[in-house]
Amino acid sequence: QVQLVESGGGSVQAGGSVRLSCAASEYIYFGVCMGWFRQAPGKEREGVATFRAGGDGPITYNTDYADSVKGRFTISRDNAKNTVYLQMNSLKPEDTAMYYCAAQITSGRGYCSRVIVDYAYWGQGTQVTVSS
Repeated sequence: QVQLVESGGGSVQAGGSVRLSCAASEYIYFGVCMGWFRQAPGKEREGVATFRAGGDGPITYNTDYADSVKGRFTISRDNAKNTVYLQMNSLKPEDTAMYYCAAQITSGRGYCSRVIVDYAYWGQGTQVTVSS
């Protein structure tokens, strides 16, 4: 059972930046989708960004973002640290939410879904609050 632990949340003013980290308890193999999701009060949880590394030769990286965060958020991975990051820039008050890291079980190819039920492992979440 993979355990995911998020960190890095906090309070920031609009226009600021925050970097979230998600540390996995064991190595996440190439080809396994990792994702960041968020849930604001009174709203459903939504997929923010996903990441999958793969390739039979040179490593390829497939990332996908929700339209609301494209150009502002960047998902990345440090293999040596078993950690996935979410760099969030130009933050807006509507980015305020609890942010969760998630991982799928099986490996594959191509882009990852942002469908919640496709992810088996979840962290406990870290709160990000953006004030105007």
